Parts: sequence; C-alpha cells; structure tokens
Amino acid sequence: MARLTLWGRASAFNVQKALWLLGELGLPFDHEQVGGAHGGLDAPEFLRMNPHGRVPVLRDGDTIVWESHSILRYLAARYGSEALWPAEPAARSLVDRWMDWSLASLQPAFMRLFWGYFRTPQDLWDRAGLQPAIEKCDRLFMLLDGQLAGRAYLAGSAFSLADIPAGTTLYRYFGIGLAVPHHPNVDAWYGRLCARKAYQQAIMVPFEDLRGRMEY
Repeated sequence: MARLTLWGRASAFNVQKALWLLGELGLPFDHEQVGGAHGGLDAPEFLRMNPHGRVPVLRDGDTIVWESHSILRYLAARYGSEALWPAEPAARSLVDRWMDWSLASLQPAFMRLFWGYFRTPQDLWDRAGLQPAIEKCDRLFMLLDGQLAGRAYLAGSAFSLADIPAGTTLYRYFGIGLAVPHHPNVDAWYGRLCARKAYQQAIMVPFEDLRGRMEY
C-alpha cells in the first residue's frame, strides 16, 4: 500500500473531516500543512493536483482526490468497513443523505455564524445578523435532535460517515463563546463523539488562532 498524503492546514474545517476519518481507520499518512498562514495553495505543483486551489487534497499512490466528502467516501470504500459506508443501496443512501444535508444546509449555516462571530474582528461584527445566524443553526440542531431520538448515531446504532460532516461542527459550535441552545439528544451524540480518540485528535484542537482573522 502506498503511503497516503493529505494536504491542508489542520485547523481547516473540511480538512478536519479527512483527518478524523484517517484516525478512525488507523491509517499511516503524511500531512502537508498548506493554506492559511502556511500558503501554498497557488503553487503550480498544488494546482496540478487540484485546479481549484482548495484543501483538502488526498494522494494515494497515483490517485488524487479533492473535495472533503469525496475523500471520505474514497477512504471508506478503499480502506473501511461496510459499517462506515454500507454497500446495500438503501443503507448507503441514508449515510449519503446526511452527508449531503450537512454540506448543503448545516455547514453553510454554521459557517455564517462562525465567520460572522469568530473570524470577523469584533469592531466589524454585523450584530443584527448574529442572532438570526444562531437561530438558523439552532433550527438545524433541533432537527438533528429529533432524528437522534432513540438512536446513537445519525444512520443508526453504529458510527458511520454520516456522523463526520455534522459532527465536525460541534466542537467549534459549543466552543466559540456564544450561549447557544442545547438539545439532549445532540448533547448525548456529541458526548459519544468526544469519547472517540480520532475525534479528540482531529477535531478537539485549539482554534483561537483563527479569531478575528478574515483571510482564508
């Protein structure tokens, strides 16, 4: 097996999804810090791998994969078990639906709040816009709370790819310093995620260096 390489700064939200799954799979890999203060996204050798100049990027031998959810699916298909990404079409569809929902709905709402409150310097805050952003995130977490009633993880009793995109938001959502609402099933799910070593290593890391920094 060729040694894997992942490109992207460890504090980047989408990179953390890939780091989390690599940890869950116990795969050895090299990590190249690019993006943000590290720079390198416009380097010709990086653009040859990803013409969009974005992270994360994964290399596995001669295979290059970009886009975070494509990386998750690739790693699960190549190195994971069916518990992570089932082969049966209906079960796989459920996992995929939660991944796609997170990308299309939860992540944009959370990023508006995170950038509006944490990444924007305080003197530039759109104070009128912060409360609607909190309320939008809360509506989505209320939906998750209802779905998590009676089951441990988003796609059922076992951890799967469904949990990674939405679960990645939680550490920052609860840790940015805002008094956000809590919901019992989401809190219990978050507790289960926090008990996972790979989550601790990839997601529960300091992000204070991003405060007030509006550059990507």
